[in-house]
Amino acid sequence: MSVAHVVVTLLAAAMVGYSASAVLFHAQWVVQALGDYGIPRAWWPWLGAAKAAGAVGLLVGLAVPVVGVVAGVGLVLYFTGAVISVVRARWYSHIPFPLVYAAPVVGALVLGAVA
Repeated sequence: MSVAHVVVTLLAAAMVGYSASAVLFHAQWVVQALGDYGIPRAWWPWLGAAKAAGAVGLLVGLAVPVVGVVAGVGLVLYFTGAVISVVRARWYSHIPFPLVYAAPVVGALVLGAVA
């Protein structure tokens, strides 16, 4: 395990954890966007919990690599779905937002694979 892998994984977990808390605590800038994208309010706790579980999984993956891979793949799928939701809602200028959170997750997966 390289230092770069650990640093990128910690960054990814922190970013995803922050994103999860923004959904779970109903940060106005997040819930407004979710409503604009047509995401049902009943899904919000599940989406926040999925991101929180992914963040924890990335951290656990530093000790148990298979858990980190599963969490990373799950988060990549999550953020792919987020991009699809944004495109479906025709908010093209918002496409970069889920990609910003997905990028360090992908980086952690790649660095974990080459380590």
